[in-house]
Amino acid sequence: MNPEFFEQMAMPLFDSLYNLAHWLTGDRSEAEDLVQETYAKALRGFKSFQEGTNLRAWMCRILRNTFLNSRSGLMARNTSWLEDEDTDADLTVAHTATPEALLLRRENQQTVVDAMASLAVEHREIILLSEIEELSYREIAEVLSLPIGTVMSRLSRARNALRHLLRANSPGRSQNAL
Repeated sequence: MNPEFFEQMAMPLFDSLYNLAHWLTGDRSEAEDLVQETYAKALRGFKSFQEGTNLRAWMCRILRNTFLNSRSGLMARNTSWLEDEDTDADLTVAHTATPEALLLRRENQQTVVDAMASLAVEHREIILLSEIEELSYREIAEVLSLPIGTVMSRLSRARNALRHLLRANSPGRSQNAL
């Protein structure tokens, strides 16, 4: 397969790969490097890609393996939103919401980001692949090289861990209430 075909097929995946890389690394610069390295490896190995299979899952697997191997990705990392400020959304909401509602919205978003950051990498990545990247169980299994049953049980455990963190950190809820 030629480089033009690779570019045609792989470039539309850039935003999705960058999003995943940023959530994994927690740093824009590292995410950019990770995506660049992913594309370089994918281009070099594109001859091994089987046409008709899932290119997105194949690219996500390369990104994940690159992160785990060369970025010490097994350590928990901080995460942050891809966009520090979503000014268009803020302007739209500002005309329809009270300042108190805006503050609660931002606090809730930060609570979710903080909870995601404190999850183990294996839980964070499976939630990201499922909920953010909207991959199917089969696609997640391909990316993570796991059986589908393991994907389902790991995703369940990850969601439970996230739910527990969110409940524990919700305002007005005492630790004894859990």
